[in-house]
Amino acid sequence: MTGGSSLAADPARRLEPVVRLAPAKVNLTLAVLDVRRDGFHDLHSVMVPVDLSDRLSLAVLPPGSEDTLHVVGHDPGPVADNLVLHAIAAARRVARPEWGRAEPPPALAARLEKRIPVAAGLAGGSSDAAAAADAALEAWGVDLDPAARHALAAELGSDVPFFLAGGPALVEGRGERITPLAWLRDADRAGDRPGLLLVTPSCGVSTPAAFAAWDAGARPAMGAARLASEHVADELRRGLRVADLIARASVLAAANDLAPAAAIVEPGLVPFKRALLRLLKRPVGLSGSGPTHWAIYPSHAEAATAADAVRAAIAADDLPAPGPVAPFVAAVRILSSTQPTPPDAQRREP
Repeated sequence: MTGGSSLAADPARRLEPVVRLAPAKVNLTLAVLDVRRDGFHDLHSVMVPVDLSDRLSLAVLPPGSEDTLHVVGHDPGPVADNLVLHAIAAARRVARPEWGRAEPPPALAARLEKRIPVAAGLAGGSSDAAAAADAALEAWGVDLDPAARHALAAELGSDVPFFLAGGPALVEGRGERITPLAWLRDADRAGDRPGLLLVTPSCGVSTPAAFAAWDAGARPAMGAARLASEHVADELRRGLRVADLIARASVLAAANDLAPAAAIVEPGLVPFKRALLRLLKRPVGLSGSGPTHWAIYPSHAEAATAADAVRAAIAADDLPAPGPVAPFVAAVRILSSTQPTPPDAQRREP
């Protein structure tokens, strides 16, 4: 670990907020292997970040203040339960030895623009936590080594360590074992950037409830999702092309061991997926425990066209979906890397 910056000496000198973009993730595969002794489940999952992001800004507060959080956009529930505040508190505890002063690192005012649907299988809360911990350390001028950052992320939640990978990754264990994966070898050529269509019913699916249903027997034949997950991870390591990924869409869409469990938790997902399959006429997968469904396209433009078709079907009541309001629909790009927020973005007021 290293520390002792001028900001740590006088954090009040930071007048501008620290800003982070917190991207959503999509599970291209998700194999549930077994239940661990600690009650968690061992996983084998290929995850990718996408350019649907929450925006988080942190500003140092005067001495004697307490951490605060203001949220706009999607409602994440009670502020006291938000992972942003938990991440700031955990980061403060971990940073204390490097802070080098009698008092703890100062309180922070957080503003979260919530653009990622909540309880959607997109890990928006986990991404917010990863972003909050990183931004808090910068606001305090404290630097932690990679091992300490990873331990902090693993403490915050199973999906949080993925967001330290900086791009597509193989996720194993309960989420703490991360192996970065190279993205598609020809995805930087014009017209060769694949796009994802995301459709999220507003019902929300509890991840613990989905795993409880899996434990109770709501699971597919064991082994198929793991085989597909291992295969695509190996292909990405060796250099997969866009056309190859599109050709494997059917295999990827079926490689989610939590899909039957999600259908038990929310039975309305079954007719919804059938209607979506009829509309799109292409494979449709589930991210995490859902309810977000995804379809992969050769380009972002084609994914955007499909998004327009889905919105039109929703408006015409041709796509019945569970939940009190219309589904969230977006066309997104898979990110080959997640770079730090540019300096000009960090200078924007929260």
